[in-house]
Amino acid sequence: KVEHKEMKTLTSDQLSAFFQEARYSGVFALYYIDLTTGLRRGELLGLKWSDIDLEKGDLRVQRQIGRIDGKIIEMPLKTKNAYRTLPLPADAISVLKIQKCKVGNSEWVFPSPTGGPMSPDSVLHMLHRVLKRAGLPKVRFHDLRHTFATLALQNGVDIKTVSGMLGHFSAGFTLDTYAHVTTSAKREAAKTMGSILSGAV
Repeated sequence: KVEHKEMKTLTSDQLSAFFQEARYSGVFALYYIDLTTGLRRGELLGLKWSDIDLEKGDLRVQRQIGRIDGKIIEMPLKTKNAYRTLPLPADAISVLKIQKCKVGNSEWVFPSPTGGPMSPDSVLHMLHRVLKRAGLPKVRFHDLRHTFATLALQNGVDIKTVSGMLGHFSAGFTLDTYAHVTTSAKREAAKTMGSILSGAV
């Protein structure tokens, strides 16, 4: 069994403080899109405008950005399930339209100041700076993905859908990872059933 590093997630109250600070720091789009899609850090940085259909509201995950021997390079995704197409909500489409105007003719959705893909380390430093300024606990970049999954599951999105969006190889893996979230949902379901049935007795 894989040892899971302690998972931390941001609550919806913490998210509004986080977004406010991210907006102030000029990095709102990057983190907003990540929290809307649950992309891995490398996948987010690997997005090109050719992967996004703003009319249809689709985003295709096709590659990731990694660092090898100090060089920032494009890499294929980890597994075949990681190649996926995600629907985008209206707000995310608006955020991307603004981002497109901001980056001009760069092929990358989130380019570095030099115009190439952004370094995985720099988005992590940025994340920690935003969290610190917002007075929030320090979380890993991967915890933004956990936040996406946790909020989706808590708000009634089924495990199979969440698993597909995260690009996991099986819903079983997603269930294992987020057992703590689904357990509390089951408890709520039991309460709901209890009140329905006791009302019928």
